[in-house]
Amino acid sequence: MAGSRQAIQRLLSALLLLPTIAAADEATRASPPRIEAAFLRNFAHYLAWPPGAFTDEHSPWRICVAGNDPFGEILDETLRSRSEHGRQFVVVRSDAAVDLRQCHVLYIAYRSGEQRRGMLTELANRPVLTVGDAPTFLQEGGIIRFHVSDRVGISVNLDRANLVAVKIPANVLEVSQEVVENGVVRRLR
Repeated sequence: MAGSRQAIQRLLSALLLLPTIAAADEATRASPPRIEAAFLRNFAHYLAWPPGAFTDEHSPWRICVAGNDPFGEILDETLRSRSEHGRQFVVVRSDAAVDLRQCHVLYIAYRSGEQRRGMLTELANRPVLTVGDAPTFLQEGGIIRFHVSDRVGISVNLDRANLVAVKIPANVLEVSQEVVENGVVRRLR
């Protein structure tokens, strides 16, 4: 329990420090894609996937991007030579849902709501943490929405996360700007 509490505290520290990093002077300001890439990696550490989400105890984390990739090499650099819970990271970029069904984290970067909804529908019953930054992402069925400007924030669709059995700890919800639970949007910040 103490280890879990420490892990949550590290996440909170990371979440609280990122706005400071993003608001730093021009020379040291972190770019939104760099901040988002760090979050995608940290989700693997702090969230929990159902047992069947991995083919075996050594299969890698699959961090995927669909749509116009906002990361370029940043995501690859962020994940290179890293592991989490004994698993390496693999980056997959594709617009074909069949290629993305084994993803653990999927960043959906389509600007078109129709394309986002189509991908979310294709993966609706799979244990995939869907992440995006479109203003309507949670209402479309996504799980985590990034709010990145001079500060970083997230909003969470807990209903959708529960549906696909991706567990989001209470402390992550506490630092969220909004949480959708039981069909109701709670604004926290």
